[in-house]
Order: sequence, then structure tokens, then C-alpha cells
Amino acid sequence: MPSTCWAWRCWPWDVLWPGAPALCGSGGCMLPDQPGTYVLILKLSRPATITVGQLGRFRFPAGWYAYAGSARGPGGLAARVSRHTRWPKPLHWHVDYLRACACPVAAWHAIGTRKRECAWAKALAQLPGASVPIPRFGASDCHCHTHLFRFAAPPDLKAFTLVVDEPVSQETWNV
Repeated sequence: MPSTCWAWRCWPWDVLWPGAPALCGSGGCMLPDQPGTYVLILKLSRPATITVGQLGRFRFPAGWYAYAGSARGPGGLAARVSRHTRWPKPLHWHVDYLRACACPVAAWHAIGTRKRECAWAKALAQLPGASVPIPRFGASDCHCHTHLFRFAAPPDLKAFTLVVDEPVSQETWNV
């Protein structure tokens, strides 16, 4: 069942959601249309049992989830993160299945063509409170243990930036 978070959140892509307030203070919260790497921060308000494509059926405890991904296609970061925030949509990536129940609250991102999503997943694993809810989630095309991590409290961008040792920007949506 789709999340009900749409009614109480600022949505940055007013072209996709006419009339949505742009309250984030960054000119409509638009991410760059260039290639890059991102971490999508999601909040799951209550536990959910979700079938994640061919990975299987899993119980997700309530909490905060961070998913590391990359955006190399047309439209770059803006297109990929925008797709992750839309609902309804065809379920393609593992994160789409979680997104059906969880609300996006932020996207951490950096522009560049260098493939960093695996390094960023490893950096997420080093953050305080990180746990692996599902092995292989988002990692079907690499050798990583997972690209999804759960936290009891919101993960910290400053701590993440120190681990990856590079500048990382953030877009947030009102919760």
C-alpha cells in the first residue's frame, strides 16, 4: 500500500506535482541534472512486510533507511531522485519496493562520473547505528553486501561526509 506521506511533505518537483509547495528554500529543491552518486534517506513510520522483487519477502522495522545509488542516465541526479520520490510508478529497482511504504525525506548527493556508489554504501555501513536489513538489497550488479542500511535515528550527513572524505550536498523535504 502506498505511503500517505504525500499530504504532509514539501515536494520539490512542482512540474510533476502541480500545486505542491516548494518550502525547502533552495529554488524548488531541484537536484542537478548531471550524473552523480546519491544516498536516498527514507523514513518508515511503522513496520512493514514487503516483497522486494526476486530478493523475497522481508520484514522492515520502523526507522530510517539510507540507500546508496548512482545516476548516470539522462537527467542525472534530478531524474533519478525524482523517480524515487514519485508514487505510483512501475517497480524496477529494489528501493522502489521499500519506497511504496516509506517516505523520502532527504537526498545526499555529489556530481561526477566517477563510480562511487559502492564506496558510499561502505561509508554508510561505518556510521553509528547502521545495520543491514537485507543482504544484497540494491547490490545485484556489484559485489557489495548491500546498498541499504537501517538506522533507529536519522543518519548524520556530517559524519557521512567525514567518512567519504569529499563534499556532499543535501536536499531535504519537510517532514
